[in-house]
Amino acid sequence: MAKKYIENLIRIANTDIDGDKQVLTALTSIKGVGIMFSNAICKVLKLDKFGKALDLGDENLAKIETLLQDPVKAGIPVWMLNRRNEPETGEDKHISTTDVRYIREEDIKILKKMKSYIGLRHQWGLPVRGQRTKSNFRKNKGKVASVKRKK
Repeated sequence: MAKKYIENLIRIANTDIDGDKQVLTALTSIKGVGIMFSNAICKVLKLDKFGKALDLGDENLAKIETLLQDPVKAGIPVWMLNRRNEPETGEDKHISTTDVRYIREEDIKILKKMKSYIGLRHQWGLPVRGQRTKSNFRKNKGKVASVKRKK
């Protein structure tokens, strides 16, 4: 369960949160929770978003954890979820903690397997979202042999 330990740390959803920060910004240290979603959590649970996270109390910490498990049931609108209309099941979910990294990697593997344009760009180590390649992204291309002049 969510417990306070060591002077100013709080544990929510397997993440250590700094208790000296405001609740609104402290919740953003959980993977999958941004500033908008954090604000929605504070509104739904009627928390003081400008108060310190250390002052939340055990019951509020437990409420936050249950809300992160199923945000739609708690009253957060579907359009705020980060995984709407999932390709495999078609359901709306909100993914947080370590699942974010795992699902992102799986999505990239699927794109590579189907050999889509984005998947190929990932495979080749090139920029995926239309950035220029002439002057940037040299670090991803590896070492380049220099050209020798004739004597």
